[in-house]
Amino acid sequence: MLGIVWIVLLLQFATAPISTVAVDDAITFVHSARSMQPGEVILLEARSPQPLRELQAKAFAREFVFFPGNGGLQWTGLIGIDLETKPGNYRLELSGIRTDGKAAIGGGTLSVKSRKFPERHLTVDEKYVSPPAEVLARIKQESKRVTGIFSTTTPERIWQGPFRLPVPGEVISAFGKRSIYNGKPRSPHAGVDFRGSTGTPVRAPNSGVVALASNLYYSGNTVILDHGLGLYSYFGHMSSISVQEGDRVETGEIVGKVGATGVVTGPHLHWTVRLSTSRIDPMSLVHVLGRLNNRPGEN
Repeated sequence: MLGIVWIVLLLQFATAPISTVAVDDAITFVHSARSMQPGEVILLEARSPQPLRELQAKAFAREFVFFPGNGGLQWTGLIGIDLETKPGNYRLELSGIRTDGKAAIGGGTLSVKSRKFPERHLTVDEKYVSPPAEVLARIKQESKRVTGIFSTTTPERIWQGPFRLPVPGEVISAFGKRSIYNGKPRSPHAGVDFRGSTGTPVRAPNSGVVALASNLYYSGNTVILDHGLGLYSYFGHMSSISVQEGDRVETGEIVGKVGATGVVTGPHLHWTVRLSTSRIDPMSLVHVLGRLNNRPGEN
């Protein structure tokens, strides 16, 4: 049944070119994506002529872990094209271990097209552009902690099925915008911002374990969900947090409420997604895995 579900997903959402590779007794694959551009998620289905007990892919200088179906003959995984990936052809390497202990390999080429992101100009309190010296140690410590979380790959898949939108509001700041605070260029926007009034519930877009629930200098009240296999959701600027670190949450469960904490110009929800540290558009993940226009609480 799992294999049938993923085949349907591949057919339904294959809006980008699909590639296959076949070598005698090698792993073969098909892939689909909303587009083959920076910030996008690739859904990849691999097949092996012999059952495998594990499979991983290497692409864009990152490793991505797959999960099995059909008795280990079919494997599915997500691959992220980082926000700042340059256009060109990239090698995809598949490597697995068969149930008899022998190695299995496969591979091919992923072609990435160029993408130009817009700029956004924001005026914020100057202390957030040039933080005072007394908070620099805090910022460094928080950055190190978040980076450590995103660099950890939980080997089990926690997420199941489509990803839902965490709030019902529209996107007010798209993924990839280059931020200019008070006239000073900053890093590109590695997430999406949703419109929302203070107190609007923020719901888990999929199942996960709370890896962080804390107030951070830049993103205010923040929750990070570990969805497994290197996939994370990061929610920032919330007015309150409703979960604790280590909690297991299910799809649609409330993790906090929309607010205006941290570096903000008004209440909204910031949602970032990381996949094996690659910065990807959350809306791409929603597109690839299911219903784009779903709302929290839907079945």
